[in-house]
Amino acid sequence: MIFRRKAILVLLGICVSTVLFAQQKESSTDSTQVENKVDFNVMPFLSYNRNLKFMLGAIPMGMYRLDKNDTISPKSLSGLSAVYTTNGSYFLALFNKLYLKEDTWRIQLFALNGDQNSQFFMDDFEGPGFYDYGTKTSVVSAGVQRKIIPNLFLGLTYTYAHYYTEYEDDVQPPSTTETNGLQLNALFDSRDAVYYPTGGNKIRLRWIAFPEWFGNDVNANKILSEYNKFISMSNGADVLALRFSGKFGLGDIAFEQQVTIGGNDIRGYSEGKYRGDGLVALQGEYRYNFGERMGLVGFAGLATIYGSDTESFNWGFYPGAGVGYRYRAFKTVKFNIGLDAAVGKDDWGIYFRIGEAF
Repeated sequence: MIFRRKAILVLLGICVSTVLFAQQKESSTDSTQVENKVDFNVMPFLSYNRNLKFMLGAIPMGMYRLDKNDTISPKSLSGLSAVYTTNGSYFLALFNKLYLKEDTWRIQLFALNGDQNSQFFMDDFEGPGFYDYGTKTSVVSAGVQRKIIPNLFLGLTYTYAHYYTEYEDDVQPPSTTETNGLQLNALFDSRDAVYYPTGGNKIRLRWIAFPEWFGNDVNANKILSEYNKFISMSNGADVLALRFSGKFGLGDIAFEQQVTIGGNDIRGYSEGKYRGDGLVALQGEYRYNFGERMGLVGFAGLATIYGSDTESFNWGFYPGAGVGYRYRAFKTVKFNIGLDAAVGKDDWGIYFRIGEAF
């Protein structure tokens, strides 16, 4: 509890500082500082899924240049997120994406504190079905990437996470998990824009190690891979986006480190039923733009998992498809917010988007 309260206070302090900084920067609007000001906006958050129920919150964000003379780097992005759900969960998060030295360096900073009331599926008992659990989570992560050759970045990320999980009806004993993750990553990025690409590729490979010598209880490794391709359509007005995602858990993967089918990899799954050590997913999305600041998307995909405690879930086929609406949030940069609705195998979900799904 003490750790949780301290984390919340730290996050709130950082969040307030970020907002005050953004407002101060935004007030500097004379002709010599136009390029260096913060383009500030507050996004309402409203979403729903079958697990967390209604999700309500706000997301203030700002875009800015760290160096007003650097017109090659994408604009940096800072923001915070405060979300409450009607099943009693809450999340406070701070996020930063910083681009420096003509896009030679990329830095990401992230912090989260939350209490998630969720569910998982078990069939080990006479009455298989969903069981509730609650996880108190605190995460802090910092990463840096360096451009080695054109379009290729190599990087290192450190992530600390603390979880305390309690299960309904004591189907499993309460658990405390503390992890220290070291991530080596490689990124090939030939996109023509980082926030709304209309062409190019984003290929990312990450190896995350949780070694015992680094303060972890057991050795575990995760390999995360993704390949995103963007194709300009209708003479540049629209975009066809294609994605492959593979997440592979190796060693002793903790319950909180497992993956569930859903989210960006395959929309249409929100119950948290299909959980395992790894997954593979394919997805395609057509992005249709109309007017100056609006658009529609249609998407479909297919996923599978392995390492599930429910043997019949392993290597099954799980399709998902849906549609969504997009609205351009900033005037100077193509950056969308939106809402998606999707259906999956005996499941469905509604997703509020900050940026594109991939």
